[in-house]
Amino acid sequence: MPTVGAEPKDRSIGALLSNLGADIALLVRQEFELLKAEIQAKLSSEARAGVMLAAGGVVLFSGWLVLLAAAVLGLSTALAPWLSALIIGVVVVLLGAAFVLLGIRRIRQTDLTPHRTLRSLREDAAWIKEQMR
Repeated sequence: MPTVGAEPKDRSIGALLSNLGADIALLVRQEFELLKAEIQAKLSSEARAGVMLAAGGVVLFSGWLVLLAAAVLGLSTALAPWLSALIIGVVVVLLGAAFVLLGIRRIRQTDLTPHRTLRSLREDAAWIKEQMR
């Protein structure tokens, strides 16, 4: 009966196949866990970019409302009240545009391909081929 730490050449074919099956099952479980962790990390990054886009949209909308208020004030009163509302509106719109552009840039930079998992799967395939010899 071969020992647990015996060399592959000292073990029976049945024991080798049994060990190979167990090793492959463990490997598949580990690869799945790696894939899951990698995708969760990437989605978390995308969620932050999405929140930034939403915040930019809210700020842009707020700026639009202020600009509309400035136009109304400009038509109905003298220069000072609407001019201050116009300045605030422009600043809010510029701030919102900056948020939106930053969010778009982050989304474009993100690659959702699980590179570590794919590399590990290639290594595992090579290991399995080696074990089958």
